[in-house]
Amino acid sequence: MKNLKLHKDIPLVGKHRRPIVTDFYFLEGETPKPVIIFLHGYKGYKDWGAWNIMLSEFAKAGYFVVAFNFSHNGGTIEQPIDFPDLESFGNDNFSIQQGDLQSVIDEVTSSEFKFSANVNPFKVTLIGHSRGGGASILKASNEPKITRLITLASISTYDTSFLQGEALENWKKEGVWYITNGRTQQQMPHYIQFYEDYEVNKADLNIESAAKKLNIPHLIVHGTKDTSVTIENAQLIQSWHPNAELFTLETDHVFGTKQPWESATMSEDLAIVTQKCISFLNSTR
Repeated sequence: MKNLKLHKDIPLVGKHRRPIVTDFYFLEGETPKPVIIFLHGYKGYKDWGAWNIMLSEFAKAGYFVVAFNFSHNGGTIEQPIDFPDLESFGNDNFSIQQGDLQSVIDEVTSSEFKFSANVNPFKVTLIGHSRGGGASILKASNEPKITRLITLASISTYDTSFLQGEALENWKKEGVWYITNGRTQQQMPHYIQFYEDYEVNKADLNIESAAKKLNIPHLIVHGTKDTSVTIENAQLIQSWHPNAELFTLETDHVFGTKQPWESATMSEDLAIVTQKCISFLNSTR
């Protein structure tokens, strides 16, 4: 049995003057493997909850797995978990995230990549959770290197990410809007550039338009008890990409997990999701 290799917290050079902290999971032996790139969601990070256990299972199934923190997610190289750098978090936006993802794709598929002997650059799957699902749909629609897509509890629009009405006017006036992190109790800033960048780049950040362009295998996974991103989002995405497979189960937004996750095994729901993903990946391999 080959051993699982994990190279953790490797900084990649991105386009936005901040490192993209990245993990690589793969079985030992220099055999080219299809690539999986995992995208975390809002107020998330690669080490959240039980994601590492899920990603290890993908690697054990014969995939080269990449997980990364968006450059402005609020983490640092020294502390990639939680949000020691709130200034960076406040300066994040969806265009930066698209640039970060492109940097990761380009790095991993390059012949100069440190682990290139372990990578099949012609088979690349994106797996995105929540807002990371929206980001993965956008990128898969315009990056020919992406050959398969899995979205987990994905949003169907970025429009709901912003304040509306009087609250929006106050945001514009004050220049910053704070949201409380329920677990850490941090007051997390969103500077008005977040909204302004979206308004300028709205056409390029339209998840509906992107989903309608998809012509690759796509698995949509969503919990029917998801109160953060409701099941209607999954149904909309499938209506835009009718050839996609919709898989639902009776669970919440994070598939029965939490942060911190202290068990050595996944929740029952996440285990079901993981096996469904592996079956989909293997059937389209």
